[in-house]
Amino acid sequence: MTTKRILVVDNEQYIQEVTKICLETVAGWEVLTASSGKQGITKAENCQPDAILLDVMMPDMDGLTTFQKLQANPATQAIPVILLTAKIQASDRRRYAQIGITAAIAKPFNPLELANQVAHALGWSL
Repeated sequence: MTTKRILVVDNEQYIQEVTKICLETVAGWEVLTASSGKQGITKAENCQPDAILLDVMMPDMDGLTTFQKLQANPATQAIPVILLTAKIQASDRRRYAQIGITAAIAKPFNPLELANQVAHALGWSL
């Protein structure tokens, strides 16, 4: 079984660190991080992660704009994207699904449950 590679795109250093520790410890996945949408797009192109965890509210380029750019790029459009967001309602989930986002996980999240939430959303076994 090959190790899954996850790219976490979040402008908050603390979220990057917590997410990285949780996913590496609980699931044994390789975790890459990016601090902005632009950096995330570049890393996604170069590293071809198995999935992307993407913060919605970031300065400069928000998560939805970043997602649109990932979708417009043939090198990254097949990578599943899971949003990390503080604002999530049923209407948001429907809209995200309509534009092709795999899932949305509410922030703050339970660090011990994050790997299971990601695996469940992507149909992966842990």
